Amino acid sequence: MENEYLETESSFFAMISRMKYINRWALMRNSYPENISEHSLEVGMIAHLLALISNKRYGNAWNPERAALIGMYHDCTEIITGDMPTPIKYFNRETKDAYKNVEKQAANELLSMLPEYLREDYEKIFFPQEGEEYLWKLVKAADRISAYIKCVEEEKAGNREFSSAKESTYRRLMEMDLPEVKDFFRDFAPAYKKTLDELKAK
Repeated sequence: MENEYLETESSFFAMISRMKYINRWALMRNSYPENISEHSLEVGMIAHLLALISNKRYGNAWNPERAALIGMYHDCTEIITGDMPTPIKYFNRETKDAYKNVEKQAANELLSMLPEYLREDYEKIFFPQEGEEYLWKLVKAADRISAYIKCVEEEKAGNREFSSAKESTYRRLMEMDLPEVKDFFRDFAPAYKKTLDELKAK
């Protein structure tokens, strides 16, 4: 019996694989490069953790695996748009709104590369669904936590270029006023400042 889902060739995942070619922090002197593929994996892991904390400590019922999945794909539109530095992206309301529109167009372009029978499933990963506002806020927090970690690691490498970025990123995280984020900073963030030997010490 012929497969009813047989479709023409799709370029979606070949495009997604190009995330590793898009470097972040383009305006900064980096001691080591970070691409959006690496960043998105870290965001997915942290988003998963934040959703678990939210459930275990604050009585919520989020799907941590969905949080991880949203985090993994949250920057995939940058394959098309490139990584827009934060000071430019959030320069003013008009710039922010214009970039959000560009991101939406890029997301739809990526979705159009999928076989039609898969598009609805990936639309639910690319765009917030009803009742998920807080879950997406946790993913946004995970995104900023990943940026904060990058700043800490650059400082550990002796690069003071990221000092101001670390402070402003931390401030924006605290302004989100999420208990899950405060728990992360109490329980997990201090270890990022340690050396390998310190991390392994009993």
